[in-house]
Amino acid sequence: MKPVCLDSSAWIEITHNGTNANVFLKALGDMNRVIVSTITLYEVWKYTVVNADESRARQIMDVLLQGMSVPPDADISLNAAQLSIGHKTAMADSLIYATALAHKATLWTQDNDFEGLPHVKYIPKTRKP
Repeated sequence: MKPVCLDSSAWIEITHNGTNANVFLKALGDMNRVIVSTITLYEVWKYTVVNADESRARQIMDVLLQGMSVPPDADISLNAAQLSIGHKTAMADSLIYATALAHKATLWTQDNDFEGLPHVKYIPKTRKP
């Protein structure tokens, strides 16, 4: 089965019970095929500490770290720079996208900056009624 990479928005949606949580949960399945950018670890930790607390952040990290944690190496960093130039994406988004591409993974996201990009499964963000 093809690897998957969830960006920070998808993990936050799952771990904070967002309206798209079930959609993103379907992508996970086998955690052995889940790629987790260390940039995502940073963003999810920060979001959770600010919006919940450090104890909750630790619990969430236990889940994310079941996947394959991937730091940006030289190849990923340089590809991310090129992606940022070509697609006008922010540094963090470009690093996460480059990480997914380096591992031939589909990037799952609800961040509209990725909409229409190759190897991306974009799910529009929905609001709670």
